[in-house]
Amino acid sequence: MNDLEVRIVNLEPMRVAYALGYGESPEMIAWNKIVDWSESKGMLDNLKALRFFGFNNPNPSPGSPNYGYEQWVVIDPNMEVEGEIKAKEFPGGIFAVARCNLSNITEVWKQLVLWQEDSNYRMGNLQCLEEALTPELFITSEGMLPIDESMFDRLSFDLYLSIEE
Repeated sequence: MNDLEVRIVNLEPMRVAYALGYGESPEMIAWNKIVDWSESKGMLDNLKALRFFGFNNPNPSPGSPNYGYEQWVVIDPNMEVEGEIKAKEFPGGIFAVARCNLSNITEVWKQLVLWQEDSNYRMGNLQCLEEALTPELFITSEGMLPIDESMFDRLSFDLYLSIEE
């Protein structure tokens, strides 16, 4: 086993608004869409109360610099969405969770998969997720701030790997 600190978390069902980005930097495309929409709904006034999740959709393909990213914000069950922003229900489930920074996110994903392979858990069928824990570093009540490499060690994420017993 590696020395990665892993927690087992039961992620509750939730309704999310989501946006898609596609290109060489799809994360920022999707983030900008969901943050702009959240700002238009007045949601950014209470940033600490929001939960943001994202994941590759579709995954990178060999030989292409382009891939997709889907960014979520958790919303109330009765909140309306429109335009490019869609809504869906996430069923919740059991996840192995590890913390990382943007600077080591790829390495921690690899370690988390190795942890699962060495554990008594099987890979689950739910979407794996990246939860942004420090959105206040790049989101204001007016929208997104630019992200540069000097911020990579301060931007924290929880990585959620779907597991089953």
